[in-house]
Amino acid sequence: MARQTPASRSTSEQRTQHAETWSSGARYASEALGAFLLVLGGVGTAVLASSFPDDGNAVGVGFLGVALAFGLSVMGGIYAVGHISGGHFNPAVTVGFAIAGRTEWRHVPGYVVAQVVGGLAGAGVVAGVVADGPSGAFAAARESGFASNGFGALSPGGYGLGAVLLIEVVLTAVFVGVILSVTAKKEYAALAPVAIGLTLTLIHLVSIPVSNTSVNPARSIAAAVVAGPDALGQVWAFIVAPLVGAVVAGVAHRLLRRPARGR
Repeated sequence: MARQTPASRSTSEQRTQHAETWSSGARYASEALGAFLLVLGGVGTAVLASSFPDDGNAVGVGFLGVALAFGLSVMGGIYAVGHISGGHFNPAVTVGFAIAGRTEWRHVPGYVVAQVVGGLAGAGVVAGVVADGPSGAFAAARESGFASNGFGALSPGGYGLGAVLLIEVVLTAVFVGVILSVTAKKEYAALAPVAIGLTLTLIHLVSIPVSNTSVNPARSIAAAVVAGPDALGQVWAFIVAPLVGAVVAGVAHRLLRRPARGR
């Protein structure tokens, strides 16, 4: 009888949950769905509810509501499909996991493409809703940036490129580091999505005024595509900085988990 080659399992989380039963297509679809939910929930809240119906209305959810929306979206996505794909929903997380040895590099392109496609779909839904809103709503949403990330004139607080790159690198490293840590411990499995969601909420509370918070290239690309040329001209920073932060977290995770010699 021919020897059967065991199916690949791309993350340690999947290995503990028998993810060999899930195909690559299922994993990529799960990543697309998670990124869709993240952009729909987070960017949707920022565009539709952060200052509804205007800046003086007390029912607008503001920065706190937007931060919670991103955190709750990623938490819900991980609980829903994290057992299938590992629940990355973010190219920076995927790259960090690959560097840490927790995801096979051959799956990285598929994950990243799926995340970008899912994010674009989420932004498309939000744009479709706004386009059928009050007269001029879509133009106003684009003029205000459509929750895109930016520096200088496009930063909510007017912060420069240096400040934006610094905070995006540091906070992405923190975010990916927390994910790598909490998902490495079986005893934390049930609460890992909560820890990840609350960490993302905290990160948004810190950095919305600076960069409108990316830490996720797929989220940044999705919003920038709808926002238009100005946002697209700056989106490179929100691809490069999160990926640099992910590299830092992945390398640190490998080094810190390396057993000491002589023990």
